[in-house]
Amino acid sequence: MKEILATPVFALLISLLAFEIGIFVNKKTRLAVFNPLMLAILIVIGILIVFKIPLEDYKKGGDFISLFLTPATVILAVPLYKNIHSLKKDYVAIIGGVIMGCITAILSIWLMGKAFGLSPELLASLIPKSITTPLGIELSNQLGGIPSVTVAAIVITGIVGAVLAPALLKVLGIKDKTAKGIAIGTSAHALGTTKAVELGETEGAMSGLAIGLAGLVTVIIATILSRVGLF
Repeated sequence: MKEILATPVFALLISLLAFEIGIFVNKKTRLAVFNPLMLAILIVIGILIVFKIPLEDYKKGGDFISLFLTPATVILAVPLYKNIHSLKKDYVAIIGGVIMGCITAILSIWLMGKAFGLSPELLASLIPKSITTPLGIELSNQLGGIPSVTVAAIVITGIVGAVLAPALLKVLGIKDKTAKGIAIGTSAHALGTTKAVELGETEGAMSGLAIGLAGLVTVIIATILSRVGLF
């Protein structure tokens, strides 16, 4: 039995099964709080604890899923191409919005980190919280952070963004489709984009665009701030 639990195939199967269960629960309840990824994470954690499966054994199968992360992100270019006219029309507002969003994300983490007395290592781990995972891990390594903490921060940020974004946009009275997409993609990366796609094709396309732009801008700003000694 232990040999089966330690195989990469078992880890892959429980990951896919947990996510399918998350999707099923989300569709049945229609509640944003039951995010499929969040439910999948909780289910996988429960299985690992109950069956006492070492994280190293689970990671062997989880790495197979990670291989598809980048190709899945590239697919977001399809709706973007279909809405290229929106980018050409509002490029100044789009780029400006992404830059301000990235600055806000970095400074908010820096200020809260200083207020709560976080170590420079932990602070560097949280800086990339709003960008997609591959870029976030590399930036965390560059800044001297802890990649595992960075991954957790990115996942939590994405889930919170996907859950709260629709309600927050409604409360703030933001109705422009391009603005919605840019806001979600800049603050909640790929996980938020899954919600943006549900809101509409334009929202999804703009959110997909924001992921790439936000990653690039965040890397540049964080690197500059790191070299001047802010963290």
